[in-house]
Amino acid sequence: MTPGSNIPLPVARVTVDVAAPVRLDVSGLLLTADGKVRSDDDFIFYNQPAGPGVTYTSGGGAAPDAITVDTAAVPPEIEKIVVTASPDAAGQTFQGIEPTATIRDADGGSVLATFTPPQLGTETALVVVEIYRRGGAWKARAVGQGYANGLAGIATDFGVSVEEPAAPAAAPQQPAAPPAPAPAPAAQTPAAPSAPPVPAAPPAPVPGAGKVNLDKGRVSLQKNQTVSLVKGGRPLLSVVQMGLGWEPAHRGRDIDLDASVIAYGPQRNPVDSCYFGKLTILNGAIKHSGDNLTGEGGGDDEMIMVDLGRIPQEVTGLVFTVNSFSGQKFTEVAKAYCRLLDADTGEELVRFDLTNAEPQTGVMMAKFVRQFSGEWDMTALGEFVKARTVRNMVDPGARAL
Repeated sequence: MTPGSNIPLPVARVTVDVAAPVRLDVSGLLLTADGKVRSDDDFIFYNQPAGPGVTYTSGGGAAPDAITVDTAAVPPEIEKIVVTASPDAAGQTFQGIEPTATIRDADGGSVLATFTPPQLGTETALVVVEIYRRGGAWKARAVGQGYANGLAGIATDFGVSVEEPAAPAAAPQQPAAPPAPAPAPAAQTPAAPSAPPVPAAPPAPVPGAGKVNLDKGRVSLQKNQTVSLVKGGRPLLSVVQMGLGWEPAHRGRDIDLDASVIAYGPQRNPVDSCYFGKLTILNGAIKHSGDNLTGEGGGDDEMIMVDLGRIPQEVTGLVFTVNSFSGQKFTEVAKAYCRLLDADTGEELVRFDLTNAEPQTGVMMAKFVRQFSGEWDMTALGEFVKARTVRNMVDPGARAL
């Protein structure tokens, strides 16, 4: 789905889950015709998980939080249920961690639609989708409206009472001299009622941000851009090959870089690393081609084969890295790139060229993130770090997920 698009709901009970590379808080609000809740009881979230026709289910960190709507049980005065999401970490924005909402048949489990809001930046909360009545039938609409003041901003905008934390009591002070009398106030007109919080203005697009797909063929990624490894809504392939290449910036001087991939679990916990010293991990699901000691020659310098269909379920993220064990900096490297190929046909699917170098010994080239639908997304990173071995790349890689 795209922002503003809608679909009819063919079933009475639907579940909306919202997934992202980080833990999210997901909630649902029951709204009347005036766009407000009837009371705070219509705000369904982890501390109040059930309301009339709407329930919240926690994923516990291993699966996405979800809102289930039983349209037959929704009170007649409720015209829509909005599903919202915000990062669990205080103050974190959606920049680079675009969420995906999946609308499913709550009983059969089949996927009815998916939606990823594009071009997110400073938003700390989103109205992701809404389930609404229209002409006696129920529909789902993709929204993607961002707020810069968090979930509290959304709740307040829809009429929920949000208690502000009490200010800490001031420490006892010595009595101060009485202030000078204030001048008599001028005649004033009654103050206008304060306006409700309004959604944050859409941020300026961040170069490279947003998600693309492979429907139109080969994709050339910019830094921070994401490509969904599906085509026409179906998983494109199972076995892929990540090729990483580089050349010395000054001919005649060899440069020894090492390509690796680090596998992580759902809590960003490292599971295993595949590199020149450990060519096979995860029972053969990931294989390394071996070490290239010079960087000379055309084509990929090192290759990593990934059988996505055999990656264990406990692995949800992969970070592809290149580091310089000998200490040479990436300012001495030219034409560094990574490219994703269909391992069966050799067709190049995705390419990312590292255009700017920094005087560091490591770089995170790209990451794969498994979506809760089972599909994988690839994001170009191009983040330089001080790291000469794959062991030193583990913590920066976890932060990049």
